[in-house]
This record gives sequence, C-alpha cells and structure tokens, in this order.
Amino acid sequence: MRVGDSASVTRCFTAGDMAGFAAVAGAGAGAGGHVPEPLIGALFSYLLGVRLPGQGTNYLKQDMTFHAPAPVGTPLTATVEITRLRPDRRLVDLWARCVLPDGTLVCEGRALVKAAEGAGEGAADRATGLSGPPVKASG
Repeated sequence: MRVGDSASVTRCFTAGDMAGFAAVAGAGAGAGGHVPEPLIGALFSYLLGVRLPGQGTNYLKQDMTFHAPAPVGTPLTATVEITRLRPDRRLVDLWARCVLPDGTLVCEGRALVKAAEGAGEGAADRATGLSGPPVKASG
C-alpha cells in the first residue's frame, strides 16, 4: 500500500434493494426515492474490507458529510484513497467520496482503519466473488 492508492466500486441500488432495506431497518426506511445514507456508507465498508486495505481491516473512525441525495436507480461510484500511512501501528487514513454519473458529489469524508498484516494484496476481493454484478469493482 502507498499514499495515493485508491479503489472504487459502482453500484445501482434498485427499488427491490430499498424494500429489503426497509424490511430490515423498519417501515419508512428508504422511502422518498433516495438511497439511505447507511447503504451509501456500506459501499465504503465494502471497499475497505475487501479491496483496500482488504480482508481483516478494522474500521476505527468515519466522518462523512452528505451533500446531495442519491436517487434510487442511479449508479453511484464510491472511491477510497489512501492519504496517510502509519505502518508502525498499521493505521491507514483514507479520503472517501461518492458521486453520481454526472459528477455530482453525494458525500465525502475521512476514514481511519487498522489494516491486517499483509493487507492490500487484493486476495480478499478474488476470494469473495463480490466483483460481479450488481457491484462492479475497479482499482
């Protein structure tokens, strides 16, 4: 891993996804035609736990600011980029952002994670099989 390394994933949440989320989160969750913030946050969790740094990563802190709604049925691209490495403690600071296809910024913020030993080697993504539809991972 190096400062500047990044990983991205694109996902289009459907009405069916919203119904599933509402069933788990409670009535009214996901209503209004917009993707709920926790589902957008899940894209970052996916990237951090599977792509960069990868399997065994512990999420320590997250600070996100939401700027625009994410319409259901619109592809969202989430990206994380390493901004600082503290190898002595295996700490990784990352900038996270999510955008719509037209470049509209949905959210942005910072994440702090503790990487597992040997993290960032990409093996976790191959092992999970999560790179296929409806999630498209790019590196």
